[in-house]
Amino acid sequence: MAKKIFTRDEIEAFLVGLIIYGTGGGGALLRGRYLMNNDLDRGRILQMVDLDDIEDEAFICSAGNMGSVKAAVGVDYKKQVQDWEESFPMLKAIEMMQQLKGRKVDYLIPFEIGAGNTPIILAAAARLGIPMINGDLVGRAAPETQMASLIGHGISLYPMCLVDDSDNRFAIMNSKEPTYADEIGRILIEKGGYFGGNSHYPICGREAKRFCISGSVSRALELGKLVTEANETGVDGVEVVKEFTQAKEVFRGVITEFYGEDKGGFYLTNFETEGIGAFAGKTATMVVKNELMLLKIDNKLRLMFPDYGFMLYPKTGHGVLSADLKPGLDIVLLGKPCHPLVRECMYDEVGKKAFGGSRYGYPDLEYIPIEDLQS
Repeated sequence: MAKKIFTRDEIEAFLVGLIIYGTGGGGALLRGRYLMNNDLDRGRILQMVDLDDIEDEAFICSAGNMGSVKAAVGVDYKKQVQDWEESFPMLKAIEMMQQLKGRKVDYLIPFEIGAGNTPIILAAAARLGIPMINGDLVGRAAPETQMASLIGHGISLYPMCLVDDSDNRFAIMNSKEPTYADEIGRILIEKGGYFGGNSHYPICGREAKRFCISGSVSRALELGKLVTEANETGVDGVEVVKEFTQAKEVFRGVITEFYGEDKGGFYLTNFETEGIGAFAGKTATMVVKNELMLLKIDNKLRLMFPDYGFMLYPKTGHGVLSADLKPGLDIVLLGKPCHPLVRECMYDEVGKKAFGGSRYGYPDLEYIPIEDLQS
């Protein structure tokens, strides 16, 4: 079995690629940077294997961070990473999964691609002495636990094990609704320090090969290296991202204002953007829930989750984090179809509940593929 071992000189390029695929979210950049450097400082091995190389009977689970809005306010990520040497909530959640299932986890797979939430899986795997899988469950970042390729293909996310910063521990064993675990998990987290770690989607290797998105981590690393090289040589990084991802430019402009909207039970941020260049005279509205979820141009729908909506800085091609969106910021938006495994979820009844417009304030909005919206 071939293994990829991450080195220190790859970290920054890796983070560049992860932010792009994070589509605005995917966790805190600083947390990812500190985690990877901390593990290498302590001699841990950050290793990854390809999905096709794992054994059919291997035991795998996914994991992630879970936090409220308050969890991101004023966080000292360097201190947080040091504190995790003594008490790592995500690792405890994975250990709970092992206890419930009665066997050791052989591999971890990231829930999503993002600068904070992919490195944290590498960190947990390193502490367990096992590899992380080169793949994930979304192909990009997503704001909620049930938004995964597995859930539209008959695979349950349960049990979901959850450990908060106060060391309260919970296991959600089952539910009729796919959104229940995420909704209840966030309430529990808020009671115990606003941040925690979870583990979920226990599967075997055979299921992972069929329903997880292969190669997404190495693609982020490769893209990050290409964009970094482009920046060093004066090449337009946006064009590099377009070529690598085969995404198309759907808007380019300057953010003029933003406002919060309590819609459908969710607090969403809306950004108004005035077009420039080929888009001069047009106005775009971006709906953001950690990640870019919906784009309208002149009030006409042009892109919706889970299709990719890359938010980039002009020229450099670096990804824009949603926390950095503000009036006066120049931004380029690229779009492309989501992974076929995720696309299939949008035509499954459980998948529609898990991914649909009701999750970001548009309960009456049926999914329309980007190809149709852009035609």
